[in-house]
Amino acid sequence: MSPDAAQQDTSQQASREFAPWNDPEERPLIRFLSVTKKFGEFTAIDDLTLDIYRREFFALLGPSGCGKTTLMRMLAGFEAPTGGTILLDGQDIVPVPPNRRPVNMMFQSYALFPHLSVRDNIAFGLKRSRMSREAIEERVAEMLRLTRLERFATRKPHQISGGQRQRVALARSLAKAPKLLLLDEPLGALDKKLRQETQFELMDIQERTGTTFVIVTHDQEEAMTVASRVAVMDEGRIVQVATPAEIYESPNSVYVADFIGDVNLIEGTARPKGENRVEIDWAEGQPPLIAASQERLAPGTRVHFAIRPEKVAISSERPAQAANAFRGRVHDIAYLGNISTYHVMLENGHLIMAQTANSRRISRRGFSWEDTVWLSWTDSAGVVLTR
Repeated sequence: MSPDAAQQDTSQQASREFAPWNDPEERPLIRFLSVTKKFGEFTAIDDLTLDIYRREFFALLGPSGCGKTTLMRMLAGFEAPTGGTILLDGQDIVPVPPNRRPVNMMFQSYALFPHLSVRDNIAFGLKRSRMSREAIEERVAEMLRLTRLERFATRKPHQISGGQRQRVALARSLAKAPKLLLLDEPLGALDKKLRQETQFELMDIQERTGTTFVIVTHDQEEAMTVASRVAVMDEGRIVQVATPAEIYESPNSVYVADFIGDVNLIEGTARPKGENRVEIDWAEGQPPLIAASQERLAPGTRVHFAIRPEKVAISSERPAQAANAFRGRVHDIAYLGNISTYHVMLENGHLIMAQTANSRRISRRGFSWEDTVWLSWTDSAGVVLTR
């Protein structure tokens, strides 16, 4: 194995093992303790408690108006909480003014100085400190290398691309080595392909610097790609905090299941069926759903069954061993290049989505509009939700 490959493998292994939130001995870098923020009669943040750890790439995710930007502005010092405490590295930062906090913020607009070169934009904050000229030049050179901007150092912001301007803003934000970097919708101005490329650049830079990043976004894909953990917010409260995989595979509520990605939600009445399994009566004339559930549910409990489209198999014949199988008709097909989503109308009028990978060319695929098909899934493919 080459040295570069060995280093990459070690880095990936360390990334996989990084889970300080599971270590009771680990002290959080940031603590929100019963924080509330009101604007007049409106409660933007409602009695919120949250821990964020060193070296995390933490995402605040939610729809517009859920309170995620207010939470970030309180970290930066631009807003003061109405109640509660915010600790940064053990210090109460509520009375500390923004310019005295070891925190930097990168805005969606980038806020670069148009008359300054890339080099001078990065150096701007350093020149206001008491660093020597040699130390400033050394730090700027380090930031240029980190963000791969060396050959653009003398250009003005209007002479470089949107992705490069984004990296200049990032370099300037990291130049003073803050303990915490806040990113407010940092990729919103980029086109989709560039945004996807920049997500991986952000992850790489965050891992190499070891700086704690907190990103605010309403883009689910962005949060799921870059973050070590995601906090899903709604109406000033945190609904679930977990890793991207846990958020997607094991949502704790209908809100989270429905907010993250595509999902089929089926409402019904559950009753126990053996150990860690339930039957869900959900439609007249249809057999009950069989689902795994670690929660002990009393007979008659109203539940939602959430299953992702890619967990649903589609076939022309009824699978012999399927725990759940239902017949329907292909109502619509969404072709998305790498996958196709089939909207199948069951005999009771219920629409179910199924996704398949497009491993064959269009002319060789097996299903078309109005075809009769069978949808099936295992008893552990979905999640039973009680709230």
